[in-house]
Amino acid sequence: MSFVIKLRWFFKERWKYYVLAISLMICVNLLATIPPKMIGNTIDQIRSGNLTASSLSQTVLLLVGLSLLLYVFTYVWITTLFGNSALVEKVLRGRLLAHLTKMTPAFFQRNSTGQLMALATNDVLAIGQTSGYGVMTLVHTLVGASVVIITMISLISFKLMIAALIPLPFLALVISKLGQKVRIRFLAAQASFGQMNDHALESISGIRVIRSYVQEDHDLVAFDKVTSEVMNKNKRVSMLNALFQPLTSLIVGLSYSIGIGYGSYMVFHDEITLGQLISFNIYLGMLIWPMISFGEFINVLQRGSASADRLDTALTQKADIVDVDAPIAVSVPERIEMQGLTFTYPTANHPSLVNVSFQLKRGQTLGIVGRTGSGKSTLLKQLLRQFPIEPGKLLVSGVPIERIALDQVKRWVAYVPQEHLLLSKSIRDNVALGKHDASPEEIARAIEMASFTQDIEQMPEGLVTIVGENGVMLSGGQKQRLAIARALLIDSEILLLDDSLSAVDARTESRILQHIRKERAGRTTLISTHRLSAVSHANWILVLDEGRIVEEGTHEELMLFGGWYREQWERQQMEASLEE
Repeated sequence: MSFVIKLRWFFKERWKYYVLAISLMICVNLLATIPPKMIGNTIDQIRSGNLTASSLSQTVLLLVGLSLLLYVFTYVWITTLFGNSALVEKVLRGRLLAHLTKMTPAFFQRNSTGQLMALATNDVLAIGQTSGYGVMTLVHTLVGASVVIITMISLISFKLMIAALIPLPFLALVISKLGQKVRIRFLAAQASFGQMNDHALESISGIRVIRSYVQEDHDLVAFDKVTSEVMNKNKRVSMLNALFQPLTSLIVGLSYSIGIGYGSYMVFHDEITLGQLISFNIYLGMLIWPMISFGEFINVLQRGSASADRLDTALTQKADIVDVDAPIAVSVPERIEMQGLTFTYPTANHPSLVNVSFQLKRGQTLGIVGRTGSGKSTLLKQLLRQFPIEPGKLLVSGVPIERIALDQVKRWVAYVPQEHLLLSKSIRDNVALGKHDASPEEIARAIEMASFTQDIEQMPEGLVTIVGENGVMLSGGQKQRLAIARALLIDSEILLLDDSLSAVDARTESRILQHIRKERAGRTTLISTHRLSAVSHANWILVLDEGRIVEEGTHEELMLFGGWYREQWERQQMEASLEE
C-alpha cells in the first residue's frame, strides 16, 4: 500500500491507461474460460456419439476466433501497461536529476555519488517493474484466480474445487514470509551496489594517480572485495527468489493430484462427466499462472516498495537554501557589502569566516589573499548562496542577499572554481555551457580574452576537439583558461575567480587580467589567489588568516603597511626574477 501512496501522483495522472489495461486483462481472463468448457462439451459429445462434423467445425472456428480476439486484447494491454512502466522510469529519473540540481553541497555530503547512481538505475528500474509487471501479476492473481474458481464452481463441482484448492492457503502464508525477507535483503543489496559505484567512480577518475603510485593490484583487490560483497548479497536475494516458483509448483502439483484423484472418483460415481473432469483440470492448470503471479507480485512489490522508500527519502530532502515568500526585486547589484559576517560549515566545529566586513561598488575589483585554508574560497562562495548565512550580514544594493530570489543571484554571478568541471564534449560545447545560443564571434571573443586562442589553433580539430572526461586531454592551464572563457562568455554582473590562474604562467596571467579589466569595465570582479600579482590592480585587497581579515587596503597601502602581504609580494617577485 505504501508503494501506491508514494506513486499516487502517477497513477492519478495515468489512471485512464491503467483502467484500459486492467479492463482488457479482465476480458482476457473471462474469455479464456470459454475454450476449456467447449473442449469438455466436445469430449462428452464424442463419448455419447453425438458429435457431428458441423458442430466440430463450428467449435474449431469459434476457438480460432477466440484466439485472434485474445491476441488483440493481450497485445493492447501489454503495450499500454508496460508503456506506463517505461514512462514512470523516465519521469522519476527526470525528477531525480531536477531535484539534484537544486540541492546544496550539504546534500551531496550526506549522499554519495554511487548511492545516487544506484537510485537512478536499479531503484528506478525496480519501481518501473512494480508499476508494470507488478500490476499485471496482481490482476492475474485476483481476477484470473477469481474467474477460474467461480467458473469451476458454477460449471463443474463445488466439492471438487474445494478439495483441489486446500493446499493453496499454505502458499499465501509461505510467500508472505518470504516477501518480508526479500525486502530486507534487497535493501542491503542496493546499498552495497551503491558502494560499488562509489569505488568504480573513484578508481576511474583517479586512474592516473593509482598508476603513478603503482597501486593497481591493491585497487583491484579492494574492488574485488566490494564486488564480492555485492555478489554475495545479491545471491542471498536470489536464493529467496528461487524459492517462490518451486513452492508454487509444489502446491499446485498437490492440487492437481487431488483434482485428478477425487475427480476420477466423482466420474466413476456419475457426479460429473469425463468432459467436466477434463475441463476442470484445464481450469486447474489455468490457476498455475495466477498462483505463480501471486509469488511474483509479492517479490516485485517488496523490491519496488524498498526502492520507492529509498527514492522518496532522497526526493523529500530539502535544500538548505530556499527562496523567501516575497523576494525583493533588485535589477542591478550596484554595491556588495559584508557587515561582520561569520560563517561555519554545517559539518565543522569552528567558523571558517569571522567578522568579515567590506564594501565593493559596481565596476570595482576585490582581491582576496592569504595562506592556504584562510577562508578565501569560503568568502567567494557566500555569493553563490550554497549555505545558509547570518541574516542581514551580506547585502546587495542594500538588500540582504537572502531576501533576493535565488535565480536572480545566479544570473548575476559567473563562477570559476579551483576544480574545473569539464564535459566530455567539444571545446565549443564546454565554452558555451552557460550560453548555448552564443554566436561564433562571441565564443571567439571569450576564448581570446582567456588567452586560449593559440592553444586551440594547434589542436587538429580546433573548436570541435573533444576534451575527454573532465578535460583529460587538456593540461591544467588549458583547463583553467577554458573555464575562464566559459565564465567570460556570459558577461555576468559579478565574476568570481577562485584561484583560477594558478596553472598559467605570469605573462599569460597578465594578458588575461588585462582583457578582463578592459572588457569588464563597469562590472564587478572578485579574485582569490595565492599569486599576489593577480590582485595588485584591485581596488581593494583583503588579507585573510584563519577566517579573519588581518590586513586590507590597496596594493600600495599594503606595501606601506609592511605586513604579510608585503613579505609575500617581495618573495614572489624574487622567485619570478630568478625564474626569468
